[in-house]
Amino acid sequence: MINSQQEIKLEFQRAETARAKNNEGQARVCARRAAGIAIRDYLSTHGNQPVTLSAYDLLNLIKEDNRISPDLKLIADHLTLRVTEEFVLPIDVDLLAEARIFCSALLKQKDP
Repeated sequence: MINSQQEIKLEFQRAETARAKNNEGQARVCARRAAGIAIRDYLSTHGNQPVTLSAYDLLNLIKEDNRISPDLKLIADHLTLRVTEEFVLPIDVDLLAEARIFCSALLKQKDP
């Protein structure tokens, strides 16, 4: 059985592969999925079973969590940004790097 950390690692490997192929859109999707896995794991550890599996919905949900730092909420906000009509983010940010920080921080906060 694969655990959350292994799932997250796999998503980041997929993201790096997509980025290497100049598929930044797919890399962003993988970064969001990794964050979603970390959020589900974090919420489950704190006794909250998420009602959704959608990484996007979980990112929006975690922004309301009082236990999450403003820095992590900002990353969650970045991970939910919509791309422009040219399929680029409206701000200059590396979502893969931010998602790694986000996942690492959430996994460290697992203990209630």
